[in-house]
Amino acid sequence: MPDKSPVAAFFRDLGPGLITGAADDDPSGISTYSVAGASLGLAPLWTALFSFPLMTAVQLMCARLGMVTGRGLAANIRYRFPKWVLWMACGILLVANIFNIGADIGGMAEAMEMVTHVPSAVWSPVFALALVVLVVFASYRLVAKIFKWLTLVLFAYLVTAFMTHPDWSHVLRATLVPEFRWSRDFFAVMTGILGTTISPYLFFWQASQEVEQERAMGRGPEERKGATDAEIAASRRDTVTGMFFSNMVMFFIILTTATTLHAHGITNIETARQAAEALRPLAGNGAYLLFTLGIVGTGMLAVPVLAGSAAYAVAEAARWGASLDRPLKVAPQFYAVLAASVALGMMFDFAGLNAVRMLFWSAVLNGILAPPLIVLVLLLTSDERVMGARKNSFTVKALGWLCAGLMTLSAVGVFVA
Repeated sequence: MPDKSPVAAFFRDLGPGLITGAADDDPSGISTYSVAGASLGLAPLWTALFSFPLMTAVQLMCARLGMVTGRGLAANIRYRFPKWVLWMACGILLVANIFNIGADIGGMAEAMEMVTHVPSAVWSPVFALALVVLVVFASYRLVAKIFKWLTLVLFAYLVTAFMTHPDWSHVLRATLVPEFRWSRDFFAVMTGILGTTISPYLFFWQASQEVEQERAMGRGPEERKGATDAEIAASRRDTVTGMFFSNMVMFFIILTTATTLHAHGITNIETARQAAEALRPLAGNGAYLLFTLGIVGTGMLAVPVLAGSAAYAVAEAARWGASLDRPLKVAPQFYAVLAASVALGMMFDFAGLNAVRMLFWSAVLNGILAPPLIVLVLLLTSDERVMGARKNSFTVKALGWLCAGLMTLSAVGVFVA
């Protein structure tokens, strides 16, 4: 007999949206929020509240697209647009993802070097190889089961924020009243925050995971088309919960770094050690270990999502078999793209780039490349020929276009300011 408890039903419905939200707080996200809080203090807090409806609207469109059509985002682009649009979208995704993978692996490696004193150049290939082996020969679900609990250490930022006793009236004002500064650094931070919360890889991942979830239920290509009101409602709860979790973590990382680092004159973070100092009020000498657990845990969840979304996009575009649940011998091209994305990303770690800055600028790159993909998502989910009666409501459509417009303006501001 099914459990009729509303609480049990709520947690039972959590799936792709929650994983997407957790993967959103990857090492790039943690570093970007830390840079934001350290460099600008409380000023960026309003972005956590402001970006929530925007990112939720985009992810809801992607989820609904996968559920209603039974196809991923790249497959839908292939059906509705010319080939040059399809491969342009895939190209944007690959550029953003490969750089993001490199930044995340580099961040994980530097964090491990901080606590083990083993050079990051050793850790980068170790993490890259381990992730590829786990995903190819085990499954992403196994990786998620193993490492999802490590992401709970991100709540340490919440506890630390309260321990530092901030002026809550100033916190409330910074949260509710947007502050703007005409400078390249300000626009770079804004673009980075938007880019790490509204990232291209999440669009492809969300749509594909909705398809994977239906495939796991034994539904064939035709059976996957369409979605009931109950399925749409469950997906909405899942996605909103995931985005809320993501932005709550974002809010408290910015708040913690503002009240610990920025307040003590540390406004330019260059190393993992500096970023980890934000957790010292809670963990003392264990701050570096706590920071490392958070970076490694989120990285182990996010890198497979980054590489997987790239593999989904290319496989769908090329009409290959695309599924993390298929064995290597059934989907060799899919796993080849996944492994190549990780390998190419890892190469950035040997280019002598600063790991923290690379994490930050990967978020900025995501913010610059996301708008054209958001427009494609909007056009697809507003098209009655694609979505039928499930096409976008006026509110979702308005939020989507607002998101694309603001991200474009923010990206332009980086170059103009």
